[in-house]
Amino acid sequence: MLDHVSLRVADFPRALEFYRAALAPIGYQVAMEFPGTCGLGERGKPSLWITLTDKTVLPTHLAFRTDRARVDAFHAAAVAAGGVDNGPPGVRADYHPHYYAAFVIDPEGNNIEVVCHDPPGMRKPAPERPVRAASPRRPAKKVKKPACKPAKKAAAKAKKRR
Repeated sequence: MLDHVSLRVADFPRALEFYRAALAPIGYQVAMEFPGTCGLGERGKPSLWITLTDKTVLPTHLAFRTDRARVDAFHAAAVAAGGVDNGPPGVRADYHPHYYAAFVIDPEGNNIEVVCHDPPGMRKPAPERPVRAASPRRPAKKVKKPACKPAKKAAAKAKKRR
């Protein structure tokens, strides 16, 4: 399973402006930003890093999975942000019967795709929350011993005095 991808760009400000607008409909937003580098993703977790490079940029293909309505919204936002249509939203039955996708060429020449693999009208289940493992940095809580009954405490004190 992929965790994140880096995309090298020659014009960082233009690329960042494009990706902010184009990926907003699928829930991506800037999660981290440093000079010449920016991480975008959902819920504050950067999964797409855009990084300035002075080397020759070779176009690549990136695909993001979402639902059908967001495929349509991505395409409209990406074209409005300066992307070039490379395939409007629609079914690509040659991939499989429910492959619904849209393609846009970004300002750097990359082919950006947003795709839905679900049949029309299918509802997505709520995302599962990850189970957190115990932290190795945090020790287990100490178990408190039950308090002694007052009679036992008094007897113990009396025994010590003798």
